[in-house]
Amino acid sequence: MPDTLQHRLAAAVDAAFDTQIAFLLELTSHPSIRGQEQSAQDFMAAELTKRGYALDRWQIDVADIQHLPGFSPVLAPYDDAVNVVGTHRSKTNQGRSLILNGHIDVVPAGPLDMWDSPPFEPTVADGWLYGRGGGDMKAGLASNLFALDALAACGLAPAADVFYQSVVEEECTGNGALACLARGYKADAALIPEPFAEHLVTAQLGVIWFQVHLKGLPTHVAYAGTGANAIEAAIPLISALHEMEHRWNVAENRPADYAHMDHALNLNVGKFEGGDWTSSVPAWSVFDVRMAIFPGQSIDAAKAEIEQVILDAARDNDFLRNSLPEIVYHGFHAEGYALSQDSSAKATSAIHALDQAHRITTGEDLVHEAITATTDARFFGLYADTPALVYGPRAEAIHGFNERVDLESMRRVTKATALFIADWCGTEDQ
Repeated sequence: MPDTLQHRLAAAVDAAFDTQIAFLLELTSHPSIRGQEQSAQDFMAAELTKRGYALDRWQIDVADIQHLPGFSPVLAPYDDAVNVVGTHRSKTNQGRSLILNGHIDVVPAGPLDMWDSPPFEPTVADGWLYGRGGGDMKAGLASNLFALDALAACGLAPAADVFYQSVVEEECTGNGALACLARGYKADAALIPEPFAEHLVTAQLGVIWFQVHLKGLPTHVAYAGTGANAIEAAIPLISALHEMEHRWNVAENRPADYAHMDHALNLNVGKFEGGDWTSSVPAWSVFDVRMAIFPGQSIDAAKAEIEQVILDAARDNDFLRNSLPEIVYHGFHAEGYALSQDSSAKATSAIHALDQAHRITTGEDLVHEAITATTDARFFGLYADTPALVYGPRAEAIHGFNERVDLESMRRVTKATALFIADWCGTEDQ
């Protein structure tokens, strides 16, 4: 790539950076938690249309995806689950095609009094933008879009088809990205700017979500000895699951990408409900669990062991052996994915192009690392023969209070993304 183009793209990003921050402020102000993404998608659709991209907006139909590899079970209807894709069609098709993927959904904000400022009234202070979803991952959606804008400001367009995706469901199933595959969106590579501090993700874990339902015998608390407490009965089951978590993390079970991590797989009891009345022994309880698995670890085998662990622990409990728990799967059925294991020419070339773009932008080598979370990269890498590069800005407190994203980091990622697009796709006159 000529030095002059590198400088022109960087200058174009700088010239539009105040506009990019304003865009991110507006996008972050939309409270796009699951089921409430429509206003944010309206905004994204309008921005893509304004730029002249061919717009595809559709409601996800479970029937279209439930038979596909990577589908995660859902409990709620999808009447409100809408994806948005903007397409650039090249005139010359001399380069390699690209998916720029990001998710619009964000996790709930939690108690508002735990935030220093309202989570959906984003603010900028000391170089950081604060607000729920600003880091995870609306800054990435902004960097993807404004990287394309930088090419346009230079009078250029990608010399290959580019599909800009704003998807739902990433935080609970990934079915939004899967729906894009089912709709026919394929490319030679995918770039997903999740907020991992300008590092390239070489491997990510899989995730399984499940609920454990317990039922007890209600009685007045004065006669607690004659009833079965469905809340207290959950405690030995949770302990047994944590023992399983420890076994899965032992050194001999770790693949190479995670050999250096003592505890990569984390089990989280994220939600607990139970009981109906303070003076009644609780007759029921439900707790929700997230458990991670390694790349290459079978979901079916993991589920079988989870179920066995829960039932074995229940049979050791005087109450539960007569009323065995019910296990319900909902949400993530996500396999792990390791870009590091993709030795194809496409993967090697894409990684090299991003390495170069990062080095030109920052003057430093791109750090490659495994992460202990999951992303939508798995759909492209495992089910579409598409190397998926996860590379995004630095953010802090994602999924926590006072979530924030480093704006200078977003600027650097936008510049590197523009360089990557120009290298990977090539350029043509607008």
